[in-house]
Amino acid sequence: MARLLERYQNEIVPQLKKKLGRDNLLSLPRLQKIVVNMGVGKALQDKNRMEQAAEQLSLITGQRAQIRKAKKAVSGFRLRQGNEIGCRVTLRGRRMYEFMDRLISIALPRIRDFRGLNPRSFDGHGNYSLGLSEQSVFPEIDPDKITFVQGMDVTFVTSTNSDDEARELLRSFGMPFRET
Repeated sequence: MARLLERYQNEIVPQLKKKLGRDNLLSLPRLQKIVVNMGVGKALQDKNRMEQAAEQLSLITGQRAQIRKAKKAVSGFRLRQGNEIGCRVTLRGRRMYEFMDRLISIALPRIRDFRGLNPRSFDGHGNYSLGLSEQSVFPEIDPDKITFVQGMDVTFVTSTNSDDEARELLRSFGMPFRET
């Protein structure tokens, strides 16, 4: 069993019950999924970049990356409908908790000049997004084999519509939010 899942069931649920004043377990906020997205704009010039980005994303998450295509043509970006422009992975269950554990305990501390995550990056519906500027903060990526630096977006989708409840849930998981 994933370490954070066990911690959620044994420590976080009783803590949230007390803090939010609820007895019903299903009314408590919980993590539903984590979506990891890489926008690979340079893939329009170099087709090899998309394959490498998808391979690296698969290594990081432990799940095969889905390559995404443009829905609309944007002439300003020289983008046609159907061009491959990004890749994503949606994590649920055990893999989701394992990825979150590696993100919090290994990847975030390896970021240069890291002072904590922005506590205001919630979307108003209880979902939190953060951006990483390079993929090399994850130990699965070999720095010698990187040919280009690629950033990624990580979105945590929770079952609550309240940003405050979601913030409390993520903080109890150990997310290092900076003080405002």
